Amino acid sequence: MSVLIPAPLGDSRGAPLLRGQPGETLAFALLDTVGRALIDGAYRNKPFPTDHELTKQYGVSRSVTREAVKMLSAKGLIASRPRLGNFVLPFESWNLFDPDVLRWLADSSQPTALLRKLHELRAALEPQAAALAAQGAQPAQISAIQAALKPILAHENHGADATEARIAFHLAVLRGANNPFFTRYSEVIAPALRIPVCRTSRPLQTDVADHVAVLVAIASGAPDDAHRAMRKLFDCESARFERATESAVTPTTSRI
Repeated sequence: MSVLIPAPLGDSRGAPLLRGQPGETLAFALLDTVGRALIDGAYRNKPFPTDHELTKQYGVSRSVTREAVKMLSAKGLIASRPRLGNFVLPFESWNLFDPDVLRWLADSSQPTALLRKLHELRAALEPQAAALAAQGAQPAQISAIQAALKPILAHENHGADATEARIAFHLAVLRGANNPFFTRYSEVIAPALRIPVCRTSRPLQTDVADHVAVLVAIASGAPDDAHRAMRKLFDCESARFERATESAVTPTTSRI
């Protein structure tokens, strides 16, 4: 959820409102506003503003602008050069595992191609995470997976609730792998899993059974079965995704 934050300076009359998360500083609000615009293609056919132009456009202080520009640069979105100013870097330079970048891409006007690529990555990694969880998950971690499964078993939740239930289950499995890289992956992947195009009315009955199979295999200490069950679950999710997007036009942009 984002909120509109008015610029505070007295000479900022007519300046656009900054869009940011509740409780954020002005620098983060400017980062959020400009980052979203950049990823949505606002600067595709025109130069990226200088620090002075951003300060004037949004009615913020120069220190706020400098901080926001530094953060955009750290995320691989822009670069600054003496006497050349700021310029947008190619898509290949963007830090796709940065939570903000991933969230902005998820909220962009064309998230379908991104979600498909992300699903390919998840399908390659998460079955192995399930196998590792079957080999070494602690009782508390297995209990966390079981707790995440409960709302899916009820399968009476709709829309965003169903999405959150599936996300919680996958994150619990990733943490159960007891691998710090999978743990970090779980922290950055969650925003993309909330992309609206992947939300369906409720989990399918076969989808529910596949979730159960993953838990049973992990709790039984059967890594091969856990890998196979998670792979089957991803096959089901792939089919659901294709049904959800079959009437949509997949973007042809070369960025993704």
